[in-house]
Amino acid sequence: MLIGVVGPSGAGKDTLMAGARAALDGDARFRFVRRSITRPAEAGGEDHLPLSPEEFEARRVTGGFALWWEAHGLRYGIPADIGADLAAGRVVVANLSRTVLAGAAARLPLLVLEISAPIEVLAARLAARGREAAADIAARLAREAPLPAGLRVARVMNDGPAEAGVAAVLAVLRGAAAQESG
Repeated sequence: MLIGVVGPSGAGKDTLMAGARAALDGDARFRFVRRSITRPAEAGGEDHLPLSPEEFEARRVTGGFALWWEAHGLRYGIPADIGADLAAGRVVVANLSRTVLAGAAARLPLLVLEISAPIEVLAARLAARGREAAADIAARLAREAPLPAGLRVARVMNDGPAEAGVAAVLAVLRGAAAQESG
C-alpha cells in the first residue's frame, strides 16, 4: 500500500521519517520515495531529485509520475515506478500534499499518515527555523486544510521526544506491512 505522509509545517515529518527510514534500512518490505521537485538541490530541505520546470513537464506528460501537484510555486512528483513496488506487496512511503490524497485513494491502496503537533509546538518550531516572521507563521498555521473525507488515516502526535515519534511512525509502518503480507 501507499502511505501518504502529511502534516502541517513544523510537525516534524522529515525528522520522524528520517528516523523510520534509518530503522527500516535494508527491510525490503518498505520503499521510502524520493520526490522530484522543481527546486535546486542546493536549496535545502529534503533530499529530492531536482528537476527544471521543463524536465518536470516532460516526465509528467510521458507518464513518469504516479502523482504530481503544485504548491508554493513548485511542482512535486512521485515516480510512476511505485506501481511495481505496490504490485509486489511493498509498503511505499511518500511525503504527499493533501491536495492529491483523494485522487491517490481512488487509484491506489492508500493509508494516510498524518503527523502533527499542538499549535503552540508548531509555532515554536517554525519560529526556531527563523525563515518567517511571526505574522507569516500565524497565517501558515491558520491555513492548514482538513483531510478529505473517507480516507483511512493513522495519526501520530509528535509533541514529545523524537524517539517516541519515530516509534509511533514505525508502529504504523510495520502494521501496514503486516496487513500487506497477511
